[in-house]
Formats: sequence, structure tokens, C-alpha cells
Amino acid sequence: MASSAEAGAEQLGLGIKGVKAACTAIEREIAAGTTPGAVLGVMHEGKQWFYSAGYANPRPKQGQPVPVSKDTLYDCASLTKVVVTLPLILQLIDEGVLTLSTKVSNILPPFGTAGKEELTVGQLLTHTSGLQADMNLHSQGWGREQMWDAVLSAPLVTKPDTEVIYSDLGYLALGCIIEKVLGMSLEQAVKERVLDPLGMRHATLTPAPEQAGRYAATEYEDTIQDHLCGIVHDEKARALGGVCGHAGLFATAGDLLQYARMWLAQGAIPATVRPETGGGEFRVLSRAAAITATRTHTGHIHGSNRGLGWVLKGDKMDASGDWMGPGCYGHTGFTGTSMWIDPELDLAVVLLTNRVYGGRSSSVAQLRAQVHNALTGAVAW
Repeated sequence: MASSAEAGAEQLGLGIKGVKAACTAIEREIAAGTTPGAVLGVMHEGKQWFYSAGYANPRPKQGQPVPVSKDTLYDCASLTKVVVTLPLILQLIDEGVLTLSTKVSNILPPFGTAGKEELTVGQLLTHTSGLQADMNLHSQGWGREQMWDAVLSAPLVTKPDTEVIYSDLGYLALGCIIEKVLGMSLEQAVKERVLDPLGMRHATLTPAPEQAGRYAATEYEDTIQDHLCGIVHDEKARALGGVCGHAGLFATAGDLLQYARMWLAQGAIPATVRPETGGGEFRVLSRAAAITATRTHTGHIHGSNRGLGWVLKGDKMDASGDWMGPGCYGHTGFTGTSMWIDPELDLAVVLLTNRVYGGRSSSVAQLRAQVHNALTGAVAW
């Protein structure tokens, strides 16, 4: 570990003490059984470094234990919201197709019931719609059409714009909007508009379970009598076919750092990533979209600080730790994934774990804070 941390510190221009501390924190949680393995990806001033430890699958049904590598694909869970759904919606706003005040019911008429007639795209993005957080779709014996009917007809549980309720249902609806407006699947849209332009070459919404060795295994599933591996963990996404607006993305730490690089550049892709541009700027998002998405839209709601999709500093779901600055933003995933970006420090941190491997009681909340603190502190050295 020491030599790897030293190499990372030198490569990134960070203090060795902080990089070592981040690696030690990961090793400590693996030893404690919090997660079987982890990959850390760090970008500072455009330079990348990766650290991996433990196992992607310690006890596969067949074969030997599978160690983690920097190319291990993790079930990103709710990182899907900000890596897939958010940029596609922002692009449609850039293109003049949508606005933040577009009524969802104008595009999805079945949504315009049960008090939801006036709900907007912006309210879904910021989780201020008043929709419930979750819904059991997978154990009702419903077909796909019945599941979508249940999602789109769900009533409000609180008055819009009065509370932040982190809602998968809102992002399921946003995924439907994308497909309806673009006339293509969510998978095709994100591949053509985000993954391919950014060079996120491993990222996918349709994993290949037969290539199980590439994926970090998640929770044990009774129906297959094995751990899920290359199969989406989220029950709603799985029941709906795996491709959804709230969950379903599988990606490596390198893929996610490519995405973070675009946000650090306020929507642009450096010419080094897209040499075919001849050194010119290539944009996935407008600068205006990137700036607006990362400023607060919930200042009127006590205890919340949400951007468009992103969690901002001080929100109840803030996982940035103690040292990242007031302009930082990020997101987490239920399976144990996270991505946090501090533009002031030109720093992005991706931490991928499969903490649900042994069940849902393990938490990596403290690990995230420890890793973020160590690396942020290392910037000042």
C-alpha cells in the first residue's frame, strides 16, 4: 500500500500523508468486513490515480475469489441519477426542448393525476415534487405496464416545494420523459450523448452477467441462490428490465472520473480526451447548465441544500466530509458508491464499494468522510 500511495501522491501533486490515510481507511473497513473490496479514483488538476483493494467477489459460486482492480465494474445505484438522467435532461434544456418549468404532464399525460398536474421537471430534479420516496414494484405480481402505471399515477405525500423527499419515482418519470422526447431508449440516449462523447468506454446500462468476473458482486439473492453479479441490485430497476432513470448504471472508477472531469470543466471535454476536435472545445453541457445545476435550488427548505440532481454542502445527504469547500457537490449510491467534486480545489473523488455484499446493514458513511477529509487535506500540502 505504501508504495502505491507514494506513487499516487507524486502523480497527483498531493501530500503523501493524506493519500496514505485515505488508503489506510479503505483497508481498515475491508478488514472490519464493512465491504469486501473498494476502488478509489482521484483526479487533481487533471491528473488521475487509482487505488484498489480487496475482492470484487470473495465467494463466487464457481471458480476462485475475484480480486478488485481499477477496471472492476460496480453497480452505481443512484449515481445513475446524476450520471445518466441529469445530463440528458440538461441537454434537452440546452436544446430548447424542455425548461425547468415544463409540466411533466405535458409530456407524460398519465402523470397528470392525483394532484400532480402542475409538477415540473425542475421539481423532479431537486426532489421537491412531494412524491413518495419509493414504491414496491417487484413483489406485486405486476407486468411491466402495470408497474409503470403505478409509478406515474402515484399520489403526492406532501405539498410540492415544501420538503425535500429523495424520490426514486421522480427520476423514473424523468427517464420516461427522455425516452418520449428523444424517441429512443434511455440506454441508447446516454450512450450516444454522454458515455461515448466522454470516453466512458466501460460504462453500461446493460451489463453482461456471463462476464461475471468484470463486476463487483452485491447482495445475495434467494431467487438465484447467489450474489448478484452483473445484475442490477435495485429491485425496481430489475423488475422494469434494468434500464431506468434512477438506477441501473454499471461503471468503473475511471469512467466516473471522466464524467467528473467534464463537470470540473463546467460542461466541456478537454481536447486531450477528444483529439479529433483538433484542439477545439467540445461540450456535453453548456456552461450555464453546469453552473445552474451546482447551485442551490432549495434554500427555502430548512435543512436541505440541493442542486439539480446534485447534493450540495450542508444537505442532510452531504457525504463530502469536513474539509471540502462550500462549492463542492456529489452523490451517493445505495450499493456503496459515491462521487464528490470540489471545483475550488480542482479535485474529484470516486469511491466504489460493494458494501451490500453481506447485507444492507453495513455503512460506508464514515469511510466516505474519512477518505474525503484525507484527500482534501492533502491538497493543501
